[in-house]
Amino acid sequence: MDKTTIQVGSLTLERLRSLRVMERQSYDDLLNNLIDHFEEDEILTKEEIESINRGLEDIRLGRTVPFEKVLRERGIKLK
Repeated sequence: MDKTTIQVGSLTLERLRSLRVMERQSYDDLLNNLIDHFEEDEILTKEEIESINRGLEDIRLGRTVPFEKVLRERGIKLK
């Protein structure tokens, strides 16, 4: 396997270290896992993005129901 060196900032290095599954996991394995996960993620459709934007607009305009009220209406109690 060919090897190369990449430059990353100290904060990036700390973030990478915190993502390791095993203490001695190589950065090559870690980065490949991240890339694999990224490639597997579903890309949002135009409709999903529009729905998210409508929800954000509702929040900005105060068209929301408090979480506690929803729980009370459904008879749900949190411990």
